[in-house]
Amino acid sequence: MTLEDTTGNSTGSTAPPQDDYLERRALRRGSAGWLLLTGLGVAYVVSGDFSGWNIGLSKAGFGGLAVATVLMGAMYACLVFALAELSAILPTAGGGYGFARRALGTWGGFLTGTAILIEYILAPAAISIFIGDYVESLGLFGLESGWPVYLACFAVFIGIHLWGVGEALRFSLVVTAIAVAALVIFALGALTDFHVDGLNDIPVDGQAFGASSWLPFGLLGIWAAFPFGMWFFLGVEGVPLAAEEAKDPVRSMPRALALSMGILALLAVVTFFAATGARGAAAIQEAGNPLVVALQGDGEPTALSRFVNYAGLAGLVASFFSLIYAGSRQLFALSRAGYLPRFLSLTSRRKSPYLGLLIPGAIGFALAAGTGDGARMLNIAVFGATISYALMALSHIVLRRREPELPRPYRTPGGVVTSSVAFVLALAALVATFLVDKDAAFIALGVYVIALAYFAFYSRHHLVAKAPEEEFAALAAAEAELERD
Repeated sequence: MTLEDTTGNSTGSTAPPQDDYLERRALRRGSAGWLLLTGLGVAYVVSGDFSGWNIGLSKAGFGGLAVATVLMGAMYACLVFALAELSAILPTAGGGYGFARRALGTWGGFLTGTAILIEYILAPAAISIFIGDYVESLGLFGLESGWPVYLACFAVFIGIHLWGVGEALRFSLVVTAIAVAALVIFALGALTDFHVDGLNDIPVDGQAFGASSWLPFGLLGIWAAFPFGMWFFLGVEGVPLAAEEAKDPVRSMPRALALSMGILALLAVVTFFAATGARGAAAIQEAGNPLVVALQGDGEPTALSRFVNYAGLAGLVASFFSLIYAGSRQLFALSRAGYLPRFLSLTSRRKSPYLGLLIPGAIGFALAAGTGDGARMLNIAVFGATISYALMALSHIVLRRREPELPRPYRTPGGVVTSSVAFVLALAALVATFLVDKDAAFIALGVYVIALAYFAFYSRHHLVAKAPEEEFAALAAAEAELERD
C-alpha cells in the first residue's frame, strides 16, 4: 500500500501538498442536530413497515417470523450500541468504512465500505420500483409504473439533496413524521379487529422438522425469515454517515442512534401484531401492501385503508430519499480517501457531493428501468448489509482489545459481548440470504469480486494520506510504533 499526499506524490515527498484538496471536498458542518439525525435513522427504515416484512410469514409463519424479528432486532440493537461508540471516536462521513479502516486496515475498510455501497445503491433502485407500483395502484396522475416514474423519483429527490443537506434532512423529517403517524393510526384501526386465531392460520408443513401451528415451516423457517425480520430495521446503521454534517456529533450520534432504534422497535412490534391479527397471517403473507389488505381484505376500500395506502407512498419516499443521502456520503468518503476515483468526492458551492449523488442515481435508475425486479435488488442489498454489519461489529471488538486506552466519549453497554452478539447474528443473517435468493447473493458476490480487483491492482496504491479516516489510522500506527520503540 502507498499513501499519497494530495498532489498524488507518495507520502514523504518534498513536494508541497495541494492545500485546497480537502476544501474542494468539504461538507456543510453543523447542519443536523439530534432531532434531524433521529429522523434520518427512522427514514432509512420506515418503508419496511409498510411492505416486505410480511413475506417472512410465507417462509416461517407468525411464530417463526416473530422469533426471526426478535433475533434481528437484537442484532441491530447490539450493532447500534457498538456504532454509537465508534461514531463518537471517529465522527467522519466514512461511517463504517472509517471504523473498519482503523481496526482492520485498508482491506477491512474497503471491504466494509463496498458492502455498504452495495446496500445503499441497490436499495433506492428497488424502492423506486415500489414507488412506481404505488403510484399506479393509487391512480396518481394517470401514470403507470415504469421508467418515467423512476426517472422522476431520482431527478426530484436528488435535486433536493443538491440544494443542501439541511433542507434535505428537514424534508426527510417531515415525510417520515407523516409515515410514522400513519402507522400509529393504522395500528389503532387494525387492533379493533384483532383476532388471536388469525396469527397461526397458515397450514402446517408436516414434513418440516419441528413444525407446529406457530412454526408451520419448522425450525429452519426461522432462519429463512431472518432477511425479512431485518426489514423492520434495515438501514438504521447509516446514521453515522452524517457525522461530518452533524452538530456536536460526539453527543448527538449516540443519542440519535438509540432513539431511532427505540422508535423502530416499537413500530415493528405494533405493525407486526396489528396487521397479522386483523386479517390473519395467510391473507397478508404474499400481499404487496399488507397493511391495506389487513384493513379491508377483499372488500371495498375504506377511508382508513385509502389513508394508509397514501401513507405507504410517503414511507417509501422517506426511505428512498434518505438512502440516496447515505449512499452519496459513503461514496464521498471512499473517493476522498482514494479508494474510488477521487473526482467523485468533489463538492459544490452548497457543499453537496454532486457526483456522489448523480452517478449512483444514474446507476440506480438504469437498474430499476432495465430490470424492474425490486425484490431481487433488495435481496442483493441485504447481502451487502450483512457483510458490513459483521465487519463493523468486528471493528468494535478489535478496537476494544487492541486500543483499550483510546478516548471513548460514549461506551457501548456490555462492551465486546454486545458487539460479539451482533457479529454472530450478522453472519447467521448472511448465510440466510442464500436460503432466500441464492442468485441475488451470488450476483452481489460477483460485484464484490470486481470491486476488490480494482482495489487490489490500483486504488490501494493511491490512497490519500490527508483524508480524515486515513489520518486517524496513520496516527494509530505512529503511536504503536512509538510504543514498540
